[in-house]
Amino acid sequence: MPAVLRRPILTAGIVALTLGAAAACGSSSSGGDGSTVSPAASTAGGVDSAAAALVPASVKSKGSLLVAADASYAPNEYLDTDGTTVIGMDADLAQAIGKELGLDVTVKNATFDAIIPGLANGRFDLGMSSFTDTKDREKTVNFVTYFSAGTSFFTQADGGPAITSLDSLCGLKLAVESGTTQEADGKAQSKKCTAAGKAKVTVLSFNDQSQANLALKSGRADVSAADSPPAAYQVTQSHGAFKLAAFEYGQAPYGIAVPKQDGTLDEAVLAAVKDLIANGTYGDIMSKYNLTSGAITDPVINGAIS
Repeated sequence: MPAVLRRPILTAGIVALTLGAAAACGSSSSGGDGSTVSPAASTAGGVDSAAAALVPASVKSKGSLLVAADASYAPNEYLDTDGTTVIGMDADLAQAIGKELGLDVTVKNATFDAIIPGLANGRFDLGMSSFTDTKDREKTVNFVTYFSAGTSFFTQADGGPAITSLDSLCGLKLAVESGTTQEADGKAQSKKCTAAGKAKVTVLSFNDQSQANLALKSGRADVSAADSPPAAYQVTQSHGAFKLAAFEYGQAPYGIAVPKQDGTLDEAVLAAVKDLIANGTYGDIMSKYNLTSGAITDPVINGAIS
């Protein structure tokens, strides 16, 4: 997520806070390794020969891409009603990129903070999981930018604290997903609070956003944070249990994470994204998930602003 980072939504275990109607986006099929193949984008394009020519031989020989996503962050990435298939904006975009490059795509659910290490050690080919492109992350992977988002806060609808600035977090318990920029920003803000003589921010970190949501719903946490699109979506899906704070900060680009060791794969992905923007497929995907406000027109490699 942005100068902050990423994600939320609720799992099938919390019916009142789950994906409900949004999980009805398309059909699914299973991958041979137990992972899942996401449904294709709403507008299918053909192979872009120029983009496909940039695919490294090591990837081309496999004929496929294994894409990692933490499926707890609707509408960007989440699980279909079968509890296995990864769907959402990133999954659709991954499929569309694969078609541009002439490659099959499997989208595998993975813990968020394990994705970048998995790219570095060759376990995954791409990471598409609402990653905020940051200078620090660019030390390990390259990013192809494709979206822009900020960070939003949400609380219980009844009696939740007013969040009007980062200073509002002083003395509160903040539920976040482990490895996200929201986690890092919460810890940094806690130091600012104590330096100013105020109470610290107690940062509660969880393996996925669904667990953070549960902490908020149960009262264990006072507030949670996620990228603005998933935060707004999960508040809508909470059936009145959560409310969105008016305060938002940290607009920054999302990036498709590409292993540095994979030669020109980042250039191939960039060319594919540019073609998807030009042929309208990208816009169709953003419209499908009501994410047009974060759409971009100028993707680049490594566009971090901080």
